[in-house]
Amino acid sequence: MTTFRIAPAVADAFPDTLVALVTAYGMRGREPWPETTRSLQDLEQQFADGLWQPAGETDPRIEAWHTAYRSFGTNPRRIRPSVDALGRRFTKQGTLPRINPAVDSYNAVSVHHGLPAGAFDLDRVTGDIDIRYADGDEEFTPLGEPDSIETPKPGEIIYADTTGVLTRHWNHRDAHRTRVTEDSSRVAFILETLHSGRDGRLLKIAAEELQDLLITHAERTTVHYLGPAEPEVTT
Repeated sequence: MTTFRIAPAVADAFPDTLVALVTAYGMRGREPWPETTRSLQDLEQQFADGLWQPAGETDPRIEAWHTAYRSFGTNPRRIRPSVDALGRRFTKQGTLPRINPAVDSYNAVSVHHGLPAGAFDLDRVTGDIDIRYADGDEEFTPLGEPDSIETPKPGEIIYADTTGVLTRHWNHRDAHRTRVTEDSSRVAFILETLHSGRDGRLLKIAAEELQDLLITHAERTTVHYLGPAEPEVTT
């Protein structure tokens, strides 16, 4: 079991934060996921037909993350929130990347609802996971760069376990160590909003949509919510 915590200092600075934790156990990532394929294709067709487009940086959902990034010293136009970067890529290319079914599922939900998303292979996590301000002495190995080591700036918001950083700049980029692959069996998926009063219902719809994509490819799925009102959740 893994406990997720949001540090008091982060909760105080962002009191309307809400994080959905969608956890899949016994996930089967090597079988076909036709529902996910259909979700990706539907979004791409809607975009091609001019019926829908990803949220841009002037959208309140994205703008809130830009403001948060600036508050801890990150330039959001150079180092973008994950949902912002994904939406811009989609707008330019007209397609979403195909990585593996689990990653494709949260990417589809993320860009559809304009909410940052990520995931951790819980079998590669050590100890519990905290959303906290960095001390500046932690180590981070970026996804896809197993030989690289970065050090977050003090005060940067990170996800971290007892070994190191799992996500830098709150939700900009995940770590290589806990990446989700076709062989990942126990996975925690993350969806986030900084304005639960405005977007809490949207977050819950997105979490249910993601769970629906996972449920036929896992032995069990759960959904929990983490935030200042409930700063600790065990999955």
